[in-house]
Amino acid sequence: MLRDFEIVELQADELYTFIGSKSRPIWLFATIEVCSRLWVGSLVGRRSYRNTKTVLHDVILRGRLVGFPLIATDGFEYFFAVIGRLMGHACVYCQVIKMRRNNRVIRVERRLKIGTARRLRGALLESEDSETLNTSFVERLNLTIRQGSAYLRRWSPCHARCENQLRGHVELLRCHYNFVRPHRALKFGRETRTPAMQAGLVNNRLSFRNIFTAHGRSPCLFEVLRVSVTVHLMHSDATELPRFYSPLDQERLAA
Repeated sequence: MLRDFEIVELQADELYTFIGSKSRPIWLFATIEVCSRLWVGSLVGRRSYRNTKTVLHDVILRGRLVGFPLIATDGFEYFFAVIGRLMGHACVYCQVIKMRRNNRVIRVERRLKIGTARRLRGALLESEDSETLNTSFVERLNLTIRQGSAYLRRWSPCHARCENQLRGHVELLRCHYNFVRPHRALKFGRETRTPAMQAGLVNNRLSFRNIFTAHGRSPCLFEVLRVSVTVHLMHSDATELPRFYSPLDQERLAA
């Protein structure tokens, strides 16, 4: 159902976690559309060019570009290469690089990578959420993801044991965030909308029952396992088994 949503302002980031032990690091790529707060893209895998291209290409393919969308990321090197290849000069792409010392941000550097300064000023002027160039919305999404998932918390004994398990867990969490959970930043009067409502994908807040029965009652699939059991008896065991004969069999044996 995440199709034909408007892409006006996009932010992307990566979350670090591991599978089983810290010797197997893995990353979660998360992408948010700022105007609707819609979590539009996610991918679990290595921090590589291929995965960066996959998640951004999926978002652009399913969404609808409005004008020259504003895209903001951190200083990860593959974002610039992928966005330049997929969109060219049809967007305004900037990087927000934060310098830290003792876990505190001491300086923020903003770099315009694709587009002109005039287009950047126009995009910020038309934006309903961003006054300055930032990645605050995707960082807040990262916090929501970590708080909503025991697998992705920083100090947690509950870590995923395999990649498929983590991927399915993240997709279920993304479904809950987009369609079920009301977003406090999307409160209009007495109504608090979900990101999917704000993006125009649904009219009402959904439940998991609505989601799993959205296209009618899906058939239940049962996997029938036919296990053939073969009992092998040793000769010594076979001779020790008790033997029962009917009266007719006893007469035949006597004859």
